[in-house]
Amino acid sequence: MHPSLEKLRFSVKPFPVEENRPVELARTMAIHPLTYQELPHEPEYSLYAGRLTPEKMTNATPDEMYWAARQSIILRHTGEHPFEIAGPDALTLLQKIFPRDVSKVKTGRCSYQFACYHDGGMITDGLLLRVADDRYWFAQADGDLFSWYMAHAAGLDVTISDPDVWVSQIQGPHSMKLLEHLLDGPMPDPWRYFDWAEVSMAGQTVIISRTGFTNELGWEIYFRPQNDIEMLGDLILAEGTKMGMLLTATPGFRGRRIEAGLLSAGQDFTRHTTPFSVGLGKFIDFDCGDFIGREALLAADRTCRSWGIRVEGGIAQRGRSLYQDEQEIGRVTSSTWSPYQACGIGIVHLDRAAQGPGSIVEVDCADGLRRRAELCTLPMYDPKGDIVRGINTTIPTGPNPWPGIAPDQASATVA
Repeated sequence: MHPSLEKLRFSVKPFPVEENRPVELARTMAIHPLTYQELPHEPEYSLYAGRLTPEKMTNATPDEMYWAARQSIILRHTGEHPFEIAGPDALTLLQKIFPRDVSKVKTGRCSYQFACYHDGGMITDGLLLRVADDRYWFAQADGDLFSWYMAHAAGLDVTISDPDVWVSQIQGPHSMKLLEHLLDGPMPDPWRYFDWAEVSMAGQTVIISRTGFTNELGWEIYFRPQNDIEMLGDLILAEGTKMGMLLTATPGFRGRRIEAGLLSAGQDFTRHTTPFSVGLGKFIDFDCGDFIGREALLAADRTCRSWGIRVEGGIAQRGRSLYQDEQEIGRVTSSTWSPYQACGIGIVHLDRAAQGPGSIVEVDCADGLRRRAELCTLPMYDPKGDIVRGINTTIPTGPNPWPGIAPDQASATVA
């Protein structure tokens, strides 16, 4: 990359329409129906799955947004894009697209899924909801999967469509208190992690799921065309604000999702990585049929080469900025600052498996300095997911700093 580009970021900003001309939004720049809630905060947007998602807002700093997710509630209007796969052969198509067995997903449940190319490289991931026996929604992350469905649906009795559904996330330790307050009736029962339910809110029937992208306690709401989206959105914002909820942009949860080891499509995994190399091999069911990429994945190296990283006093520069003994050893795929751990954090993908958790490395940082860092496991804490499941209800009151690298701790490789 040219040095002049390394310190720049590119974003989409809203501007008034000129001279009363008709508004023409590009198909690949669709806006969330509740975007107007973000406008008072000078928002900047990035593209995600063909939709705009807020990358920056001025109502709070990224650190304040992070702490709101850890200690209170955040609201974020996402770019997740649900597509519907329906018909007698819907399951047949999905068993072909996804390496994880879709037949195990019952109505009322969600499932994490990802799709691969024939060579085992990854396309994108997302959340699959079985909304009826022969009807599914896949709320996908960044990338194009619609064309992939269409290309492999020939000869099948299946319909792939865009149901015009929009997703917002409500996350944080008090998120369930807000949900209970908003519902017209009792909380769903059962209401386990990765359940979804149809509920009544302000007289409207809506779909909610006990999921999110923070690994904090939380839920997501799926706004359908028949919903009064503005009324519901304003209700959630108004009642949530009374409980301390903060409207956030992407940086507000980036630190938390990195700490949790939640991978970002197109960054932490790409068409050049396999599920095994990024630590997702446990989700592959080789016995569930002849899914796309099966033969390549059967022959693939099953060694994980993606790990977390903690950096002393700085934020790692994304890209090929990772070194050991002056030799490049891999890429930094995601990075930010952790207010909780009081250090730079990130996700890396190594060229080889010679390094791993505990290895001491050096990394080029955003301020131009090269600093020492330590590779670590993902998630960085809460390995069993007790927080997101509501088992661990302890709310952090402040930072729990990473102690850093001992002065005499030398570089290490994995035996």
